[in-house]
Amino acid sequence: MAEPAAEVRLAAHDVRRLVDEQHPSFVGKVRLFSHGWDNDLFRLGDDWAVRLPRRRAAADLILHEQRWLPELSGRLPVPTPVPVAVGLPTAQFPWRWSIVPWLPGSRLADLSPGERDDAADDVAAALAALHTPAPAEAPRSPHRGIALHERDAGTRELLAGDPELLDLWRVGVAAEPWRGAPVWVHGDVHPGNLLVAEGRLSAVLDFGDVCAGDPACDLAIAWTAFTPLGRARMRAALGDRYDAAIWTRAAAWAALFAALLAGTRDPAFREVAAHSRAELVRELA
Repeated sequence: MAEPAAEVRLAAHDVRRLVDEQHPSFVGKVRLFSHGWDNDLFRLGDDWAVRLPRRRAAADLILHEQRWLPELSGRLPVPTPVPVAVGLPTAQFPWRWSIVPWLPGSRLADLSPGERDDAADDVAAALAALHTPAPAEAPRSPHRGIALHERDAGTRELLAGDPELLDLWRVGVAAEPWRGAPVWVHGDVHPGNLLVAEGRLSAVLDFGDVCAGDPACDLAIAWTAFTPLGRARMRAALGDRYDAAIWTRAAAWAALFAALLAGTRDPAFREVAAHSRAELVRELA
């Protein structure tokens, strides 16, 4: 699946103008850092970053981060990019945007699978800290934290050319569904949204998909990031917190994420997709 096209494209000077108009106390050179699936990220000096939706479908995700990340951040054992300033829509740019701290570290996606295994215990600890009961007003997502059958038709179409991943998806759909109260779910836990430093998890990024629901989609990181050794470490660190059915659903989510990441421009994400598929097929065999 190819990345969606940007509906609004801003250059560094456009972002500098937005910041000057609304938050002039944030000084420093602005330069493009990355084009993401939903957002563009610009460095702002040495200490900050500007995060802006690149399409209408992502505009609400920024609102989720601005509303909920200040509350959730303190629960996690590592830093998160809590917005320090909120930008408002203008004639130049139609959606809200954020200024966030620049969090140092390397993307987990940029390490080899064996190197990524070193972070397995820390990733388990971060997810365990996040997966706590969510309030009634927490956002619900049509894409993450939901029962697998709600994504069944579209996912079967996406995986139609890969019988092995499709089999894993079908097994996940047939598994016992989540019966507990909705918990906080990150919704996009993949190796590109986790930072590491000296082998330890140093930050969790991109909370746009944060929602209440079934945490199985977050546990897909066991396949998208780790080798069998790292996966075993992650599961051991989580103990009996999750039952067998949730891991079956998590593998199904990993099959979906492998297909989605395979269509990205980022070579590291394509490697993650290939790694994920290989790990899933290994277990299927």
